Amino acid sequence: MLLRADSLHNARQSAVAEPSAGHWEGHNTDGTAAGLTPKQVLQQLPKDATPAQQDSAIQANFSPTREHLSTRPDTLRMPFDSVKTSKDAKPFFEESFFDRDSMYHPELSGGLYGVAGDPVPYNMRGDTLITCLLLACFILGIISFSHSRNLISRQAKNFFRFSSGNTTTENETTSELRFQLFLVFVTCLQFSLLAFFYVEETVSEPLILKSHYTLIAIFLALSSGYYLFKTAAYTFVSGVFFNMASNRLWLKSQLFVISILGVVLFPAVVLLIYFNLPLHTVLIYTTALVVLAKILSFYKCYVTFFRNNSPGLQIFLYFCTLEIVPLLALVGGMMMIVDSLKINY
Repeated sequence: MLLRADSLHNARQSAVAEPSAGHWEGHNTDGTAAGLTPKQVLQQLPKDATPAQQDSAIQANFSPTREHLSTRPDTLRMPFDSVKTSKDAKPFFEESFFDRDSMYHPELSGGLYGVAGDPVPYNMRGDTLITCLLLACFILGIISFSHSRNLISRQAKNFFRFSSGNTTTENETTSELRFQLFLVFVTCLQFSLLAFFYVEETVSEPLILKSHYTLIAIFLALSSGYYLFKTAAYTFVSGVFFNMASNRLWLKSQLFVISILGVVLFPAVVLLIYFNLPLHTVLIYTTALVVLAKILSFYKCYVTFFRNNSPGLQIFLYFCTLEIVPLLALVGGMMMIVDSLKINY
């Protein structure tokens, strides 16, 4: 048995399809469907139209067109915008309010930002150069002492006894003499460090020097000059009034006293730098050692030059002229240099 098709249903489908098909062929000049919107085009499709068919209908009725962007300059200057009005233009986040000002010069340094804080005070404990220098002095001193301990014991025995004619039976070798000269340098270094600590504690005004090493070097040069001047003065005066043997014995004893002074000062300086030993305690200790060294020098001066003569007032004049006056000149010279280096506001 054959079933006839529903003519009413087919007529309705053709009536819907024909207007839409005829309308898909007509387009406006701007590429849009003539008098229709995308919604109206989709409404003309069957209800069971797939998304692909809907997309095909939209593409058939509407053609994409390229929008013509404005050629006027963009005043918003959006970040990372590829369109720039000039060759040297910058994104807005890199611009300043004063970029267009003729007085604006960012290439010139205008100072630091923020408020300056209190500078960290200088601490010799953290100074690498001073630490290496003291460590080198200690190591070299130990090595030299291991090779020259016989010299120290021999000079210590001969210091408190004397022979007729003021002559010595043994002479120092070149290595032993170098060892004593090294100890003299260590003594000068200890005095320069102590003077630097005293200036840092007592002088409140800043100095014109840019580095602490300069002041230490100045004190080291003054201390070395002090001992060189003493040696030259003793050599000249003793050469005029006394014989050469007595003069040589006196210089050897002075070299021994200065060397031992540097050795006993070394622990005090190390304690002052690295263990916060009070400065006044170190100064008292240093003053006691200097006084003891002067007493030993006075004794040796008497034994060497004035034992066989009536000393009277000569020994005091001799000792004060060549020992006390140069020491006072050294202290006064250090004070004058520090006063001249102060910044006077």
